[in-house]
Amino acid sequence: MNPDLSHFQSSAMAKLRSRSFWSHLSDAFLFFAAAFLALVLVWSFWSYFTPTPNFLPTFTHPSSNSKNNPVESGFGVNLKPDPKDPTFYDDPEMSYSIEKPVKDWDGKRKEWLKHHPSFTAGARERIVLVTGSQPKPCKNPVGDHLLLRLFKNKVDYCRIHGCDVFYNNLLLHPKMKSFWAKFPIVKAAMLAHPEAEWIWWVDSDALFTDMEFKLPLERYKNHNMVVNGWPELIYNKRSWTSLNAGVFLVRNCQWSMDLISTWSNMGPISEDYEKWGQIQRSMFKDKLFPESDDQSALIYLLYKEKEKYYDHSYLEKEFYFQGYWVDLIGVYDNTTERYLEMERKVARLRRRHAEKVSEQYAAFREEFLKETGKWKRPFITHFTGCEPCSGNHNQKYDGETCWEGMVKALNFADNQILRNYGFLHSDLLDSSTVTEVPFDYPNPTDGERFS
Repeated sequence: MNPDLSHFQSSAMAKLRSRSFWSHLSDAFLFFAAAFLALVLVWSFWSYFTPTPNFLPTFTHPSSNSKNNPVESGFGVNLKPDPKDPTFYDDPEMSYSIEKPVKDWDGKRKEWLKHHPSFTAGARERIVLVTGSQPKPCKNPVGDHLLLRLFKNKVDYCRIHGCDVFYNNLLLHPKMKSFWAKFPIVKAAMLAHPEAEWIWWVDSDALFTDMEFKLPLERYKNHNMVVNGWPELIYNKRSWTSLNAGVFLVRNCQWSMDLISTWSNMGPISEDYEKWGQIQRSMFKDKLFPESDDQSALIYLLYKEKEKYYDHSYLEKEFYFQGYWVDLIGVYDNTTERYLEMERKVARLRRRHAEKVSEQYAAFREEFLKETGKWKRPFITHFTGCEPCSGNHNQKYDGETCWEGMVKALNFADNQILRNYGFLHSDLLDSSTVTEVPFDYPNPTDGERFS
């Protein structure tokens, strides 16, 4: 055999063996890589369609130092452990009853927060909205339906703005009925929610009609109570209608505990209940009935003990903290059109977005609302004089006016919610039908702005 050929063949065989070796190695590598990739893909699909497993340890018996091992909720607070350190809840003398005063509430609340530090962040803006209705079914045929929708309205508002809601349909004190029923509930809510800075009472017949608006809490930083009212009507006119006590905000503090106690003791639990009615009637000449009521009682306290009560209260009149429905029901249509006109001009305002970021779009809208003046949505519409459950109403208007007004207000508010879900009530008096919202609704104008 030719040596050159032999050398070529042996060299070729060596290269072939070498190439075969690396080829097998390469094939093995590709096989394992493909297998690994397949495993990753299978795991990815499995993870997508099944809940993510929780590999964190479960604490069934949290100790007093559990704050060092927080298990946070989606709200950034630790909802699971309740340390063994004693708090006011362990005091056998502590009572939720409206007839038993609470002392050193500021200290007790501070101590509780010390043992639950995850609640400290954001505590200054934490609100619990409290509302309620009667224990029995309504006499008015549409009463229970209206109450359900009125409650849904409050739940919708709180979902957007991060408030907690407590709905009560029981009398927590047998004597405290009608407008006095709220005081045992408010006190109990203060004790049940030491994590909250504010307790916000809203009557069942009041509803939010600006779902975007957020309370300007910074404005109230030096006050302990906020209520809609007019100082000149209290001190110059001594009018029974100088404020409305159906919606009020109180700070969760000792001052408010004392106020609730004093205020309540002008009601049916007082031995001087009839006497208080006479005193109020003599002071407020426009008061039409003889019984002591919550509104007259508050005005009396603000008038008689100005330094103690008025100086710590904020009478809000810059926006509709609560507005009389008769004055507001006719403006909804025009207000809606003004808002749509604003959105036609500004692309950012009509952009579709997740409900959770609604507050950001409310902030965008504020700069343009200055141009609309009086056409800003009323924050809360209060159906004073209409009793949806009993069917009773002020004789100045008939019942149908009340109930139709409520439906219109509810649908006006509901449209602000439904739009985030792609639908609207086209007729504010028709609750049963909705229409789908087209993309880029409302249609833009030629001279629109994108800022």
